[in-house]
Amino acid sequence: MSGNDIVIAAEGLRKVFKRGRGEHVAVEGATFRMTRGRNLGIVGESGSGKSTLARMVMGLERPSAGTVMVCGEDMTVRAVSRSARKRRAKLTQMVYQDPFGSLDPRQTVESALREVLAIHGTGDRRDRELRIAELCDLVGLTQQQRERNPKDLSGGQRQRVAIARALAVEPRMILLDEAVAALDISIQAQILNLLLDVQEATGTDYVLISHDLAVVGHLTDDVIVMREGRIVEQGRTADVLERPTEAYTRVLRDSVPSFEWREEGVLEGIARRVVPPGSAR
Repeated sequence: MSGNDIVIAAEGLRKVFKRGRGEHVAVEGATFRMTRGRNLGIVGESGSGKSTLARMVMGLERPSAGTVMVCGEDMTVRAVSRSARKRRAKLTQMVYQDPFGSLDPRQTVESALREVLAIHGTGDRRDRELRIAELCDLVGLTQQQRERNPKDLSGGQRQRVAIARALAVEPRMILLDEAVAALDISIQAQILNLLLDVQEATGTDYVLISHDLAVVGHLTDDVIVMREGRIVEQGRTADVLERPTEAYTRVLRDSVPSFEWREEGVLEGIARRVVPPGSAR
């Protein structure tokens, strides 16, 4: 495996937060790798440390100890200059659970995309307009929807906008933080299918943070299971979900009804590309 194949290399990541006179260890000793072409899932119950781990990968949180490299860049070093921030933006972007909170309510879809492209110096005005049309077509937004503000869009449409905005700078990786958790199950399937289509078209890799092991099973190749700040199990997603070695992973898996819903055909005719764990993607 060459260095160019490694998207994330984390070694001994630790994060401690001060709480009054005490401390809270949010992440302890996290070591893992993500390679090109293999989507990574990070799963665990609320408070397990998965979001803190993701923020350290993004460079949004400085670890108390350990290192994390993304595409060869040390994310423990603050990106102070404008050029450094723009360079990092091309490495990784994030799509949040609630896209409404991350979108400017005063901006139309086209305006939000135009701003991102202008900041990153994408071509001239005509080039940017062509890129906006390309991005909207890629995520399935109509011309009418492009002219609307976030409040006039549905939850699924807002998530499409968030994905288009993340893709605007052509990042090597997109981190999806519970990106379908707030959506109805049928809309979840549409967004998961969209993400697979986008990946096929762009080659962008995904890190998916989720409590829903069914969703993780459909979109990822490898998975990390976290409990109380520690990685308790990791490996190929199909292996971990079908043959977990840790009791905690088995409990986490068995507590998610989504597997049964999908097996019973709730998504039949909708999730055309979402497949059970262990099947070929």
